[in-house]
Amino acid sequence: MESVSAISALGALAQTTRLDAFRLLVRHEPDGLAAGEVARALDVPQNTMSVHLATLARAGLIRSERRSRIINYRADLDQLKALTLFLVKDCCGGKAELCEPLIAELFPCC
Repeated sequence: MESVSAISALGALAQTTRLDAFRLLVRHEPDGLAAGEVARALDVPQNTMSVHLATLARAGLIRSERRSRIINYRADLDQLKALTLFLVKDCCGGKAELCEPLIAELFPCC
């Protein structure tokens, strides 16, 4: 991942509703959720949620798929992985033992 892509992704996540929407979509992988379901779950008007989802999509964090009249959104886990690796790539100056607590914390969730 390039710095520009990481900054775009982090910028998209630097807003409460977008962060909540992204985390909600991560929890609903691999099926994803329709835009209206995301809006209802977060108690946000649908038109406002559409703007937030578009921002996340432009940042490459989510993907959309049209199913008839419904647009279904999914978290792009490959982009999440790339962002996470970008952030920790040079963790602790290459001293693996210093990064072990971070890795141990991440491992059980997946």
